[in-house]
Amino acid sequence: MDSIFSDAQKRLTEVFKYFELTDDVRVKLKHPKLSLSVSIPVRMDDGSLKVFKGYRVQFDDTRGPTKGGIRYHPDVTLDEVTSLSFWMTIKCAVMNLPFGGAKGGVVVHPKELSRLELERLSRNYIREIADIIGPMRDIPAPDVYTNATIMGWMADEYSQIKRQQLPGVITGKPVHLNGSLGRVAATGRGALYVLQEWVQRIKKEPKNMTLAVQGFGNAGYHFARLAHDEGFNIVAVADSRGAIFSEQGLEPDKVMEHKQQHKDLKTMMYCDGSVCDLQRYKKISSEEMLKLDVDVLVLAALENQIHEDNADDLQAKLILEIANGPVTFNAEAILDKKGVFVLPDVLVNAGGVTVSHFEWVQNRVGLYWEEETVNKRLKEKMSKEANALFDIAEEKKISLRTAAYLQGVKRIAGAIGEKGTREYFQNE
Repeated sequence: MDSIFSDAQKRLTEVFKYFELTDDVRVKLKHPKLSLSVSIPVRMDDGSLKVFKGYRVQFDDTRGPTKGGIRYHPDVTLDEVTSLSFWMTIKCAVMNLPFGGAKGGVVVHPKELSRLELERLSRNYIREIADIIGPMRDIPAPDVYTNATIMGWMADEYSQIKRQQLPGVITGKPVHLNGSLGRVAATGRGALYVLQEWVQRIKKEPKNMTLAVQGFGNAGYHFARLAHDEGFNIVAVADSRGAIFSEQGLEPDKVMEHKQQHKDLKTMMYCDGSVCDLQRYKKISSEEMLKLDVDVLVLAALENQIHEDNADDLQAKLILEIANGPVTFNAEAILDKKGVFVLPDVLVNAGGVTVSHFEWVQNRVGLYWEEETVNKRLKEKMSKEANALFDIAEEKKISLRTAAYLQGVKRIAGAIGEKGTREYFQNE
């Protein structure tokens, strides 16, 4: 299998067919501007010293300071982080945010650390990368297995290093530490807004649509909760330990309540109504969930979940990519032949970075918005860029992903062109 970054770069080949652009753009989008690998020493609770591997990649800053999350996962690699920083570059341009793309990661299973060990790791990671981040240089945020608390530690550590309060260096912070209202649910909420725009365009009713959600973490849970509230029928959810299914539908809040109590979905028992009728949902494998005959398959876990070996087995009519890169390049070709639409990650999961932009603005101005205002502005932004993308796809008769990349790359190309290209300097 190709590296994740090689697979990600294949998306550009198709985009370059649809408009002329200078070679400067092709060259810049092939190489990250900066890649940093660090060793992070952490004193463990038993007194031993353990060293963790960490990364921060800044892919492109043509349109502004770089922006991107930090993930904690045992399978983090430099290749993965580079790919994620590339996708962030495209994503910020798709949403017309004044940012470039970056990403960070630490090779660790955070659930194996105590809370004190997790805090030491988070603060020490910031110490190692402090020289290359800043409110006007590179702004991290939460990602897989990181959260508001961890972002608060990181922002505090950076402020201590710099001897001044600089809350704009990190977004996704706790509200009481200069975070933004609405940030926690922003990725899932933004994904729902995109789905609603698409459903309205194809003239469907949410109540008649079934959804299966792979990945029941922060983004997947909030999406499922909000989609359920809007009338969509959530019939299956899966996390890293298993999946459950019910033709009658699930209530995400009660599923999450059970998961938090029992740490998995396998033994899910559920009561509904004023008279508590005990009902056991059907346990299925994660692989079986991907093959369910549903209207929408929501991918909110990790990259490369749909590949050429399982793409032909999918029965869903639409894929909603909340995760980054969950469908490989070769798999998408198979899905396209099957007539499956893919709402792409660089649009769908952009709610997180959009509200991170709002948080960054609030930090810089020192004026904070009500949650209703945040959500309203998020909806306006997601709806505007989603419909612009849908129009491009319809007009040019191209896939939604190609339309998204076309929208983003054109904006990046415009910024690169304004700084001067080969054609400019040769007076062509």
